[in-house]
Amino acid sequence: MGSSSFRDILLIHGAWQGSWAWSELIPYLKAKGFRCYSADMPGNGHNETKPHEVSMGIYMAYLRGVLDGIGKPVVVIGHSSGGIISSQLAELNPKNVKGILYLAAMMLPSGMRFAELVAEFSKKDKAMLGIIPYLKWSKDGETSQVGRCGAHKIFYQDCSKEMADAAFTRLTPHPRRGRDICANLTQKNFGSIPRAYIEATEDRSILHKMQRRMQKLVPGARRYVIKSGHAPHLSRPKELAEIIDQAINDLNQV
Repeated sequence: MGSSSFRDILLIHGAWQGSWAWSELIPYLKAKGFRCYSADMPGNGHNETKPHEVSMGIYMAYLRGVLDGIGKPVVVIGHSSGGIISSQLAELNPKNVKGILYLAAMMLPSGMRFAELVAEFSKKDKAMLGIIPYLKWSKDGETSQVGRCGAHKIFYQDCSKEMADAAFTRLTPHPRRGRDICANLTQKNFGSIPRAYIEATEDRSILHKMQRRMQKLVPGARRYVIKSGHAPHLSRPKELAEIIDQAINDLNQV
């Protein structure tokens, strides 16, 4: 990673969310001298893309436009399912993505879907289903919505009630096709990019055991830990900014 690039961060949100999810964290990152760019992924109601149009290709076309607009290499931070998207973006744009930070995120081998990992773990422990039992599906099956109970119990259990309520009201229907994605990765491109994984130890969506499993499946990421639920960028933004600062400084030495 070059010294001219490591202060620019592209933030990629997870399912049902938007760029708003980073609003508590960004001021702390800016105070540390980072320039932050947050995406609004297609199909979540933030633009004209319809749920049935969503694909990894649509995601990549949108993010390539974001990268072109930034005009400088970035470190990508992917939260939750944003991790899969971050991996694919790095694979296709290794000159513009100089590092990846996975925040309680899906870091999976080439061709593997998160549903496969959930199936493996949930056979023995239904808690590993995370948010799945709390989803409400549209009649056509194209989108899912998180119920209030699920949002508070699975995503935001360590946030204040006011913050959890505010976050829940901003969750949007998420396309089924946006959840059924996998990254196609190579050692030459993805494998050459420095990575770090920030574990959220109290996560009820991607439980800690699953986070550790993914780090074994895709070895090579530096590990950092925060004691939080699934959304430390909301519940622990100051502490998370410290960890991100350290992680990016460490990646910059690679």
